[in-house]
Amino acid sequence: MTLLENYIVRQIAGGLLIATAILLPLFSFLDLIEQLDDVGEGFYQSKDAFIYVGYLLPRRFIQLAPFIALLGTVIGLGRLAVNFELITMRAAGLSPMRISFTVFKVGVLLLILIAILEQFVAPDLQQKAIAHRAEALAQSTELGQDLGTWTRDKQQILRIGESPQGSLMRGVEIIRIDDDSKLLEHLLAEYAEVKTEREWELSNVTLKVFGERKIQTRHIDSMSWKPFLDSDQMATLNRPAESLSPLDLYRYVNYLRDTGQQSDAYELALWRKFGGGLVTIAMVLLSVPFVFGSVRGGIANRLVLAGITGICVYLLDQIIANVGLLLNLSFPLVALAPGILLIWLAIAWLQRLA
Repeated sequence: MTLLENYIVRQIAGGLLIATAILLPLFSFLDLIEQLDDVGEGFYQSKDAFIYVGYLLPRRFIQLAPFIALLGTVIGLGRLAVNFELITMRAAGLSPMRISFTVFKVGVLLLILIAILEQFVAPDLQQKAIAHRAEALAQSTELGQDLGTWTRDKQQILRIGESPQGSLMRGVEIIRIDDDSKLLEHLLAEYAEVKTEREWELSNVTLKVFGERKIQTRHIDSMSWKPFLDSDQMATLNRPAESLSPLDLYRYVNYLRDTGQQSDAYELALWRKFGGGLVTIAMVLLSVPFVFGSVRGGIANRLVLAGITGICVYLLDQIIANVGLLLNLSFPLVALAPGILLIWLAIAWLQRLA
């Protein structure tokens, strides 16, 4: 049976390559069209749009992995079905469950590739894409328009208005409070320059000290300030949750919890990375009953049905994630439930075919 299983693996690998060659350029083209709308703003040119889309390719592959897994496996097994090779394999004693186990091993290899891209490749390139676009548009990567970037530790709150150049920030506010959350100081600096990881130089500073009965205001041309963020935490502030690696997300969630900040969005993003892996495995397993049902009906119809299934799964996953965040449901449950449900459905379907 090893020879037949290796043959199946090669066919599925070919199908995955075909699906990737179709889906990845298609969605990248849609990304490019969206980016071309910004050409002409600031210093943003067509080449910048192509660079941005190129940097995002690993992230798009990860996002499309469940669809690639489903369509690619259906293509690979469908070719065997059309040529009546699946019937021959079943006659030789290769059961649907045995075939599905071979398919599952391919899914595990795909999952390992996704994990490597997710941890070591996609986050860095996506951050480069965001930074390159922001620089070309002469914009900063703020969390919200006119809101700036906010963070805090136990007794200090930091707001960064914008970061037009690497180490130079504009509109920096620092609020210091005591253990009872009573306001002690408010500091507003027009500019802040990162000298070292443990020292910022603040320029054109307005300092307000809140006493028992009066407020003292001073203007300081320049002063040093010791930040409570290290370089990695500072960089994390300007990154979308999706662009962080699982390890960075785990560390940042702990940091937000330790400093009493809201971590829900980042915690959900962390669990959804694991949930995406389960959905990918589920899609691989679902492809087997799709193909066994297509021997008489034709593979084209099953490919269309597989595509519709993929879209429905994507929409369901998005709806569950947003509802879970809105209702403050358990993040592991919200993120992992779609994948677990689909795996159970695939196994039940396969058992009916056995």
